[in-house]
Amino acid sequence: MTNNVLVVGASGAIGQALVEQLASEGNIVYAVSRDGARPVHWPETVSVFAMPQHDEQAMEQFKADLMESGVRFSLVVVTTGVLHNSERSLLPEKRLEDISAQALSEYFTVNSVIPMLWLKLIVPLVENNATVVCLSARVGSISDNKLGGWYGYRASKAALNMYIKTASVEYQRRKKGVVFVSYHPGTVDSALSAPFQKNVASKKLFTPEFTTQQLLQHIKGLDRDKAVHFIDWQGVEIEW
Repeated sequence: MTNNVLVVGASGAIGQALVEQLASEGNIVYAVSRDGARPVHWPETVSVFAMPQHDEQAMEQFKADLMESGVRFSLVVVTTGVLHNSERSLLPEKRLEDISAQALSEYFTVNSVIPMLWLKLIVPLVENNATVVCLSARVGSISDNKLGGWYGYRASKAALNMYIKTASVEYQRRKKGVVFVSYHPGTVDSALSAPFQKNVASKKLFTPEFTTQQLLQHIKGLDRDKAVHFIDWQGVEIEW
């Protein structure tokens, strides 16, 4: 059976791996990224769309076009996220004195607000019993925070987890059987983690393809009586 799937943030390492894996399984993939770039090896079953990060007007037009064409998704994965940006001197804070309003604003915009805009947008676009995934992080767990630091990244991912959990409540009233997943992919060999890989054991530094395969495997085995899950790359539940 052919399914329509949506990948937001398709130009990132995990996003690209997701598009390629999902397409290889016979799905029709709608790949959204800021520049709409299309790798030459992607098959014709992948449709690419350029989307400014938080241009709500462009997002609404995207929704309207899909509604008109009758496209509905069985799976949506939102992969957007930021941890650092050297051009804008954005780095995870090591102490309270490192905090700035500008950095906090960027963390929340990319890690929390943009995924939430997509959760709002896709309400009429997902099928009953669909799965909606957002890439989160273990450090977004309030219960699991033992080390401190990384204020903006931690807080923005914790906010994302709250958005996901809250949205899952409303979706249950409006869409039958939709299940949400907040997914911690582990440390993936990508631009996001590059400055922080030196202390990561080689066996714990994952390829995008590996963590993507893990995610797709785990969502097939989810307990769908639960509306929302916060899981890691092993499929183990993380405390909120």
